[in-house]
Amino acid sequence: MQKKTWILIFSVFILQIFTYSKALDVSQYGAVGDGVTDDSQAFLKAWEDVCSGAGDGQLIIPAGMAFMLQPLKFEGSCKSTPIVVQILGNLVASSRGKWKGDKDQWILFSDIEGLVVEGNGELNGQGSSWWEHKGSSRPTALKFKSCNNLRLSGLTHVDSAMAHIHINGCNDVTISNLRINAPESSPNTDGIDVAVSSNVIIQDCVIATGDDCIAINSGTANIRISGIDCGPGHGISIGSLGKDGEIASVEDVCVQNCNFRGTMNGARIKTWPGGSGYARRITFNGITLDNVENPIIIDQHYNNGDSDKSTDDKSSAVEVSKVVYSNFVGTSRSEYGVNFRCSTRAPCTEIFLKDVKIETASSGMGQVAQGQCLNVRGGVSTLAVPGLECLALSTDMLSWGTMPEQACMLPQQSVQPNTRPLQDPLWVYGSRGQRLGVYSVVLTSLISFGFSYVLG
Repeated sequence: MQKKTWILIFSVFILQIFTYSKALDVSQYGAVGDGVTDDSQAFLKAWEDVCSGAGDGQLIIPAGMAFMLQPLKFEGSCKSTPIVVQILGNLVASSRGKWKGDKDQWILFSDIEGLVVEGNGELNGQGSSWWEHKGSSRPTALKFKSCNNLRLSGLTHVDSAMAHIHINGCNDVTISNLRINAPESSPNTDGIDVAVSSNVIIQDCVIATGDDCIAINSGTANIRISGIDCGPGHGISIGSLGKDGEIASVEDVCVQNCNFRGTMNGARIKTWPGGSGYARRITFNGITLDNVENPIIIDQHYNNGDSDKSTDDKSSAVEVSKVVYSNFVGTSRSEYGVNFRCSTRAPCTEIFLKDVKIETASSGMGQVAQGQCLNVRGGVSTLAVPGLECLALSTDMLSWGTMPEQACMLPQQSVQPNTRPLQDPLWVYGSRGQRLGVYSVVLTSLISFGFSYVLG
C-alpha cells in the first residue's frame, strides 16, 4: 500500500509540473486574430492583468493568427519583474486612412523594468499608406521609453510608416537576431534608433530600409554594435547631432564585424552646423563593403541630406574626436572611399585609419578609392588612401586609448533580466491560444493511472 501511495504522490507531482505555467494569452481576452477585427482592447486588458502580477509575468501572442491593432501604450510600472511578452503570431497596424489616435508611435512600452519582448512573429507597420505623405506626421512602429534591463530578440519588423524601432531613455539593453525590412525608396524608415540611453548591445541583425540601418543619437554612451548585415539603406550613423543648436553628446561607441551591401553610406558621423557638444571615442572595426556610395564619411555640414548647400558660417559645431576606422575592406560606388568634411569652427581631431583597403566598384581593376580631407587632424598607418595626406603617417595611432579590437571587447556593464522559461512550445504551437488536446490526455492518463494503481 505504501508503494501505491508513493505512485499517487508522483502522479500529483507530475500534474503540478504540467500545470505550473500561468502565462496569459491574448485570445483569452477576446482577441480574434483575423487580421481585420480591432483587437486593441483585448491586448490592453491582457496587459493590465500581466502588469499587475497575473500570469506569472508572461504574456503570449499565439502563432497562426494576425492581430490588427490601433495605437497602443503598454505602461508600467509593473508588479512582476521581469515581464515577458512572447510574440509568436503577427501584429498588423491600421492603415493611414483608418488610423485612430496618436501618430507618434504605433506600439509603446514605457516605464517597465526587466521587459523581454521576443518570439518569431512579425510586426507589420503598413507603411505604404503613409510614405507618400512624407511631410506629415508618421508613427514609429515600436518604441521603448524608460525601460531598463530591456531585451528584444527574434522578431521580424516590416514596412514601418517611419522608424521601425526607437529606444529612448533606456539603460542596459540587448537587441539581437532581428530582421527589419522596408523598400529602399521608403522615406525615413530607420531600422533601429537609439537616443538618451546607455549600455546598449545590438547584434546579429539583418536590416534593409530606406534610411539608416542604425542611428545613434544624442545622449548615448557605451554602445556596442556587431554582426549587422545592412543594405539597402543609409548605413550605420552617429547622428544626426546638433540640429537647431542642440547640445549633443555621444561617446564610447563600437561598431564591428558588420557588412554594408549597396548602401548610401557605410560608417557615417553627421552633425548640423550651429550645434555644440561632442561625439568622441568611436570605433568602426572589421567592416566589409560591397558597392557602397560613401564607405567612410564624417559630415559636419549635414543639412538633412543637402550638405553641399550648408555653409560654415555658424558660430559653433559639434566636436568630433577620437574616431578610429580599422580593418575596412571592399568596394565604393563612388570614386571616394573616405570623405572627411569637417568644420573650420571645430575641426575633427584624433581621427585615425588603420588597414583601410577600399577599391572603386566600377573600375574592376583594383583601383584604389580616393580620399577627401577638410579640416581634419589625425593619423594613418599607411598612405593607402590617396588624398588623405592631411593625416599624418603614424605608427603610434592610438595614443588616446587601446587598439580598436580591444576597445570593442571592453567588459559590458549591462545586466540582463533573469527570465523564467515560457510555456513549453509543445503546448502552445498551433493552439490558437488554447491548450492542445494532448495536454489534457497526458494529465488525465497520469491521474487515472495513479488512482487505478492505488485502488487496484
